[in-house]
Amino acid sequence: MRQLYHYWFCPNSRKIRVALLEKSLEFDLVLELPWKRRHEFLLINPAGTVPVLVEEDGEAIAGTNSISEYLEDIYPSPNLVGEGPKFRAEVRRLVEWFDVKFNTEVTNLIINEKVMKSFLKRGHAEARFIRYAGHNIKHHLQYIEYLTDRRKWLAGDSFSYADISAATHMSCVDYFGDVPWNDYKSARDWYAKIKSRPSMQVILKDNVSGLVPAPHYRDLDF
Repeated sequence: MRQLYHYWFCPNSRKIRVALLEKSLEFDLVLELPWKRRHEFLLINPAGTVPVLVEEDGEAIAGTNSISEYLEDIYPSPNLVGEGPKFRAEVRRLVEWFDVKFNTEVTNLIINEKVMKSFLKRGHAEARFIRYAGHNIKHHLQYIEYLTDRRKWLAGDSFSYADISAATHMSCVDYFGDVPWNDYKSARDWYAKIKSRPSMQVILKDNVSGLVPAPHYRDLDF
């Protein structure tokens, strides 16, 4: 059985989980806490980061983009990067938007303050960083609304890694109730479509010891 090394609040881990589920590929989850820097894990991925996919033959693929491209090459159905160079370019642009820009401006701030400080015993969450993330997320929700008002999905007519990347980042933040959905109906409707997908439902059912999700987190109707 293939294995996926992951961490609950790593949006990239969630992204690969969704991709594997969308492609109906069986896998076992292996929880890996990157900050522990286990020797055995570093032998698999010297960078010490998740996600890492280990195929049944023992071959390890590390890094979100590497895994995504590998899955599309080896298991091309369903197609999650889309048809044609222009659509694929737009998918990759939006993946970078959420994996880099959104992660820096929102996800990383929330997870660092509300999760990492607790796990690593680095003191209490600082409200100023959470407020900063709350300010930033409004601009991203406005951008999602701009895209979804003009397209069926974020990159165009088909569901893609662009939607998966955006939704998995949002899900990490939404776990703590930090997404102001009521102010952004189009973005909320887009996220509701993804929440209803069986692949995303699996992610939303994760139970994390000591961390209770927001009441609406798993609710398809928010």
